[in-house]
Amino acid sequence: MPSLLELNTFHSESGNLTVFEKIMPGNIKRVFYIYGAGEIPRGGHRHKKTWNALICLHGKCRVYVHTGDEEANYWLEKPSSCLILEPRDWHTMEDFSEDAILLVLSNEYYDRSDYIDEPYDTRSLEESFRSLISK
Repeated sequence: MPSLLELNTFHSESGNLTVFEKIMPGNIKRVFYIYGAGEIPRGGHRHKKTWNALICLHGKCRVYVHTGDEEANYWLEKPSSCLILEPRDWHTMEDFSEDAILLVLSNEYYDRSDYIDEPYDTRSLEESFRSLISK
């Protein structure tokens, strides 16, 4: 499953400083942010090798994740929370507030061939589980 982390944050009279370091494998090779998404879900894929770190810098959004075995929803509502997605994590980002700005850091450059757009087939997982129980 993904990891929801609280980033190191230092508070002072001059403001807050939140640090992102040594959190995912490799170097950060790509940074992008999503805003103005409205009601339209984003994502809907997993990767072959890319890890992603998601931080909602402003506003909030929900991230649905399915690992092939488990599924969960995560709310990102503060800039010190970071959701680390492994390559196997099929995910969608949804329910963006009007003011949401979602920052994404990746350890790989964009490569369309790294994307797997089909969600996990949960029916086959359920059938496998049933067959294990019936044995």
